[in-house]
Amino acid sequence: MNSLNEFIELGIGPLWTGKLQEKKIESPTPVQKEAIPLLLNGDDVIAQAKTGTGKTFAFLLPLLQKIEPAQHYVQGLIVTPTRELALQITEELRGLLTSESGIHILAAYGGQDVEQQIRRLNEQVHIIVATPGRLLDHIRRGTVDLTDVSLLVLDEADQMLHIGFLDEVEAIIKETPFTRQTALFSATMPKDVRKLAKRYMREPKTVHVKSKEVTVEQTKQFVVETTDRRKQQALCEVIDEVQPFLGIIFCRTKRRVSKLCDEMKAKGYNIDELHGDLSQAKRERVMKRFRDAELHLLAATDVAARGLDVEGVTHVFNYDIPQDMESYIHRIGRTGRAGEEGEAYTFAALKDKDFLRLIEAGLGRALERKNVESAKPSAEDEERGKPTERRQTNRPFTGQERTKKRRRK
Repeated sequence: MNSLNEFIELGIGPLWTGKLQEKKIESPTPVQKEAIPLLLNGDDVIAQAKTGTGKTFAFLLPLLQKIEPAQHYVQGLIVTPTRELALQITEELRGLLTSESGIHILAAYGGQDVEQQIRRLNEQVHIIVATPGRLLDHIRRGTVDLTDVSLLVLDEADQMLHIGFLDEVEAIIKETPFTRQTALFSATMPKDVRKLAKRYMREPKTVHVKSKEVTVEQTKQFVVETTDRRKQQALCEVIDEVQPFLGIIFCRTKRRVSKLCDEMKAKGYNIDELHGDLSQAKRERVMKRFRDAELHLLAATDVAARGLDVEGVTHVFNYDIPQDMESYIHRIGRTGRAGEEGEAYTFAALKDKDFLRLIEAGLGRALERKNVESAKPSAEDEERGKPTERRQTNRPFTGQERTKKRRRK
């Protein structure tokens, strides 16, 4: 059976199946097979599926099928935790639309010209893809009307609540009609997500795609045991050895992303940064260069890279170790996608042993250790011992700092 027939059997019409064929999209993924018929049937749906399982098309195709172009009001609303994910979903939508469809969409997220968004909202808009903060801004201004929304999609719900958007999400939901259909997509189902679903969804049907093989089994995982002083050197040695086509380097903070990016640029690496302090225009330029493989390395924070689905990412580098299992799975899920193999390297210092133990317990196995010459402690490191780890710095003290330290003593 070819892909066209399979999507038609799920209930997707010829206009959209034709676009899928143009994109050479083959048979539906498990989450699409389960979620599409339920959403077309009008059911509320809770879908537990990670990025990389085809979940975006699992809600976009039914949404497009339900839109009535002749009705000039907002019928579909997709809420996402980050600007990058909003932009990515918008691009997927635009790739499915044709002039024949007559459907108009708007992406509303921070960093864009709000007046331009308002002008667009005064025109015909059928679907809005938005981040919570910017959407609430429009609601408070009275520039958006959600009273006729028939399908609300909350994408990456766990991350949305994890970064503190619970109140905003609830305020948005209350602006939509009680009769709406709600679809909640989440990689994990923590307590707050379950509470949200119970409060605002009506007899939801559950779709649970066990996607461990997508995010874990398709990715070879290694640990590089090192020290904070030698971490950057070890990272460069691994990159030089594995030669990633596209690689993402995760750091804990925006400041560490910028510092690492500047230092690696100075060493001649083709790298740029992605974090929340960049302007939206800069973020979009960086992502376009990365998608087009003009950049080989991207240093990023977790929030900035949440939900990014970039074809061709061969390697992930956890420069700073993730501090929970969910973050680890999210990070390494950027590679090893669509049946392709990927590799993930986690750089762990002595102070990281508890986080490493937590990750290995979650995986149910020990991660393979990667022997990297420059990661090994020098005689100086050995002599300094644990105080080096406690200081948690990637550079020696300057003379001025040493003077201050002596004065404190």
